[in-house]
Amino acid sequence: MGTFKIEGGVALKGEITPQGAKNEALQILCAVLLTPEKVTINNIPDIIDVNKLITLLKNLGVKVEKLAKGSYTFQSDEVNVGYLETEAFKKEGGSLRGSIMIVGPLLARFGRGYIPKPGGDKIGRRRLDTHFEGFINLGAKFRYNREDHFYGVEAADGLQGADMLLDEASVTGTANIVMAAVLAKGTTTIYNAACEPYLQQLSKMLNSMGARITGVGSNLLTIEGVEKLSGCTHTILPDMIEIGSWIGLAAMTRSEITIKNVSWDNLGIIPNTFRKLGITLERRGDDIYIPAHTNGYEVKTDIDGSILTIADAPWPGFTPDLLSIVLVVATQAKGDVLIHQKMFESRLFFTDKLIDMGAKIMLCDPHRAVVIGHDFKSQLKATTMSSPDIRAGISLLIAALSAKGTSTIQNIEQIDRGYEDIEARLRAIGAKISRED
Repeated sequence: MGTFKIEGGVALKGEITPQGAKNEALQILCAVLLTPEKVTINNIPDIIDVNKLITLLKNLGVKVEKLAKGSYTFQSDEVNVGYLETEAFKKEGGSLRGSIMIVGPLLARFGRGYIPKPGGDKIGRRRLDTHFEGFINLGAKFRYNREDHFYGVEAADGLQGADMLLDEASVTGTANIVMAAVLAKGTTTIYNAACEPYLQQLSKMLNSMGARITGVGSNLLTIEGVEKLSGCTHTILPDMIEIGSWIGLAAMTRSEITIKNVSWDNLGIIPNTFRKLGITLERRGDDIYIPAHTNGYEVKTDIDGSILTIADAPWPGFTPDLLSIVLVVATQAKGDVLIHQKMFESRLFFTDKLIDMGAKIMLCDPHRAVVIGHDFKSQLKATTMSSPDIRAGISLLIAALSAKGTSTIQNIEQIDRGYEDIEARLRAIGAKISRED
């Protein structure tokens, strides 16, 4: 396993460009299975999770051609559905959470889809019920092999449009059901649908292929099924989670950084959430400029003077993927913050590593933590730690870059799953970081 060596306490300066959105890419790549025609996708991030999915598509028989950095064509005219029942697929599909989203397209186009229990971050329970209940509503038959945790759905006579109310606004669940419904007979309505920018992008791409999806951007989607979809060209948005990560990095290291081409209109309340922590952000065209916070940053209390609470919620609420970043940033703020992670019960457990570095954090329960800010009067101390998941990993990296001394982060493959060429991009703005085996 690889490690990062980080010399902290160094002010950074320069420009950094966010990669393509990981969560959008995983959905968009699965959608290429819906048509036999060629699909061109631009701004694909070069990260482990995305590359695993591209390899999975190749093994299914999808023809993949790399045009340039981040640009590929995909043609699914000779898909080998039989590969889904091989031992190789059971091992491969089980290593990637995003692999679940191949089921909807395969079910819609070929009448069957299988998947082993998918992997991914160990951040708590991540149920699949929403996906399969949606497929069942569309007329599919569900089966589950408990011995090897293998899921299957089949619809020999095709899918039929239906009205459904999702039990939770699952992003991947909504995406999977939408991809199944676009080729179903009749009309499907999905209420309590997720409406994240990733879903909006997927819907726009499918509509450009000939799908008929209305209500895009809302929690009520209406899908009129069509007989077939054609090819298209699609460009992935910049990754808003990475953008939030760089905002946190700039604040914690008191650095002057410009984040380029952020697609401001798709950031929702992310900029204002960081402003509540006292961080100064300026919009310059489509860039975010963060000045060096040499005097620190002060948390804004609620209107009645009570402690600021930052909690995750379905879009347009604050994304849970950035709560780890907010928690780290709060450790050096002037003031206190209550972090409420509602969705995943294991995501805050990395706080023990920050406490070892000198942070003042009280973990109230698996979902809530109170952070007492240092106001930079007590610098975090360097330490050796291990990355438990993607978002905690980048949070620990940010903490290490602000800490006094040299830190070591192990298990950095977790960070590589979500962040492209991160050490080179950080070195370009002055970070002292190296990768070792």
